[in-house]
Amino acid sequence: MHYNDFGTWARMRFPFRIQKISVNAGFTCPNRDGSISFGGCTFCDNRTFNPSYLSIESTAANTANVLSLIVSQIEAGKNFFARKYPDMKYLAYFQAFTNTYAPLDRLKMMYETALNVEDVVGIVIGTRPDCVSESLLDYLGELSKTTTVIVEYGIESANDETLKHINRGHDFACSQRAIEKTAARGILTGAHIIVGLPGEDAEESLRQASVISSLPLNILKIHQLQIIKGTRLAKEYEEKPFHFYSPEEYIELISNYIQLIRKDIILERFVSQSPADMLIAPKWGLKNHEFANLLHNYLCQKNIYQGAHHPDGAFIPVEQ
Repeated sequence: MHYNDFGTWARMRFPFRIQKISVNAGFTCPNRDGSISFGGCTFCDNRTFNPSYLSIESTAANTANVLSLIVSQIEAGKNFFARKYPDMKYLAYFQAFTNTYAPLDRLKMMYETALNVEDVVGIVIGTRPDCVSESLLDYLGELSKTTTVIVEYGIESANDETLKHINRGHDFACSQRAIEKTAARGILTGAHIIVGLPGEDAEESLRQASVISSLPLNILKIHQLQIIKGTRLAKEYEEKPFHFYSPEEYIELISNYIQLIRKDIILERFVSQSPADMLIAPKWGLKNHEFANLLHNYLCQKNIYQGAHHPDGAFIPVEQ
């Protein structure tokens, strides 16, 4: 590979095949419940990443049944994936909404319930940088000494004007502080960004790449902007359409982007694929693996490597 990919990292870290299982533990978000704002980020609809084994009924979590729902969702995920790989181990991925937005005692019960399910070897916690406390990070730091813990922050953009435009509810400095505090405790720290947000052209994305690379991150997820039906961004796009990257334009941009990214950062993904019936644009007609193949071929043809334009030097693949 021409970049530090998640699959290779996972094979080096674990002596078995692993798979993430998404968990919806009934969280909400301070950007939805009025603590910060109502309505959430302009681009957001969490249904776009709920997998098929999470039914609408199974996500109706409340205080009385949340722990049993966590277990049942993980078991459903295990059954879904075990048909292909019976000896698989799993990471419980607390994915929907803000998965640290609850009192610490309740969070501990949720995380530890997931970790106690057979064949679960770690947890991934998706959250916002303004929703982590010192006490929570202390707890996760201790937990990470005995199991795999990944905290994944939604940065979305390093541009404060963009963050305000999309109603994110925090600035980039907030993301920076949370990431630094998390990494300082030895916790595997991830981040998520969106490329192509309104007002951000390729030049701005490449400016941000160096900023993102300066953070003490272990893992980075990148994906293209998508317009989902029913979101405020969909209304904005209808009223005033803006540019979307074609697959070819996006591949060129990502190829330039990863050359600015520190070579040790694990690049977990570059695209997201929302359900076709929810997607307004862009309609590329490509599955995730098809895009990955196109990107791989482009990187090979152009002899492009992660970190090539970073002061630390380019990524060098490890022989397996």
